[in-house]
Amino acid sequence: MVLAELGGQINAAFAQLSKSSTVDEEVINKLVTEISKALLMADVNVNIVSDFRNQVKLKASLDESQASGKKKAVQNVIFAELLKMLSPGKKPYQPERGKTNIVMTVGLQGAGKTTTCTKYAVYYQRKGWKVGLVCADTFRAGAYDQLKQNASKTNVRFYGSLTETDPAIIAKEGIKKFEDEGCDIIIVDTSGRHKQESSLFDEMEQIAEAANPDEIIFVMDSTIGQAAHDQAMAFKTKVKVGSVIITKLDGHAKGGGALSAVAATGSPIVFIGVGEQFEDLKYFEPKSFLSQMLGMGDINGLMERIKDSGIDAKSDLYNRFAEGQFTLRDMYEHLQNIMSLGPMGQILDMLPGMKGVLGKGAEQEQTNKLKSFLCLMDSMSNDELDHNHVRKIMTPERINRISKGAGKPVQDVQDLLKTYQKFEELIKKKGNGKMNLAQLMKDPTALLKGGAGGQNAMGNLAKAVNPQMLKQMGGAAGLSNMMKSLGGMGGMGGMGG
Repeated sequence: MVLAELGGQINAAFAQLSKSSTVDEEVINKLVTEISKALLMADVNVNIVSDFRNQVKLKASLDESQASGKKKAVQNVIFAELLKMLSPGKKPYQPERGKTNIVMTVGLQGAGKTTTCTKYAVYYQRKGWKVGLVCADTFRAGAYDQLKQNASKTNVRFYGSLTETDPAIIAKEGIKKFEDEGCDIIIVDTSGRHKQESSLFDEMEQIAEAANPDEIIFVMDSTIGQAAHDQAMAFKTKVKVGSVIITKLDGHAKGGGALSAVAATGSPIVFIGVGEQFEDLKYFEPKSFLSQMLGMGDINGLMERIKDSGIDAKSDLYNRFAEGQFTLRDMYEHLQNIMSLGPMGQILDMLPGMKGVLGKGAEQEQTNKLKSFLCLMDSMSNDELDHNHVRKIMTPERINRISKGAGKPVQDVQDLLKTYQKFEELIKKKGNGKMNLAQLMKDPTALLKGGAGGQNAMGNLAKAVNPQMLKQMGGAAGLSNMMKSLGGMGGMGGMGG
């Protein structure tokens, strides 16, 4: 994501602050100037940046802490002011269980609205909701086919018409059909055109009246930057826009401008598009987003994702882990759980100091390796999967048989066994340092706590991290500092949200 550059520039400014022996007006001015330049380069509106500068200087000047405390106070002020840029101070609409939630999307043509509707459907379908997609776009050629194909690919229910020309009637019929089928969420996709076309707004009003949606979401292209403010306001004057989804945020320099501009309209951002796949829609929580952008991770978000994926921390698998037991079948189930969490790059971004560690190519390579491991284990016998001493029974004959059965090189089998051995050594470590997933889900900051147990757990975590990644983070000490930063600046629990 291009916004990672903004996070890097802000962190560089914080690093300079940390090196200063005193924190006087000159140091603060220099810090604020550097961060302001970075914000302007990310296309944040000059008036918003000016207000940021004034507020930081004012609040920093009122703090009378000594040097070390002053540095922390200034960082907290900056974090809070950056947070204000991203949040209008109210929560977006959340679908409710036990009722039919009707969501209508609006936006300009080319913003990625139809694909976003599918992503929205997939997001909730993965959480166990029954979802239906209604194509009320009768203007764009191919809209019906696109949404129908998307629905087919993702196993989402679909309704549309190739004969009816009135989108309001299609919306009404589609909603009635899915209500009868007991859908929890019904998503109505509408036509997108140029914002100056009055017919677009007339049509939106007619569909909104027919559908009577619980929520109207404005889907907006991040590449327009701070012009997002005028766009969002234009739509809000015609229909009751409740929240916003910003698309294409994974590769454009104007993303910061779009995010801050939308927040300025008073409409909360509910999701951001971070890739081309149907799973690449991310729930937007301002504090978590800012923490990740600054490389401080989002442990709470990771724990939430684990819960959403249906991974049970108290399952037999993780109970065996806690007891130091680990077989290849356990590894198989564990790798399936990892892959169910989503793209590897996104998961690593949620860990402090790991943002951007995997490039696009490396991320795909790691994913392919995990799939290869699963394929190899599919070629193993029950005895091999469940044996407690895998290394003793893995003869060259067995390795060759597994290799041929999976259609993979012998080297891949050997790589799998080496990886299993590393996992096994970690799981079988005795003492207080054993990582307890159930405890971690209850308290995501468990690894930050002091004492011998916390130190042992941190040591085990360091051993579990890829050596290359660990080196980039500054070794075990660097990992420890990054985890502590999550409990300090990254958490910043006293600043609302």
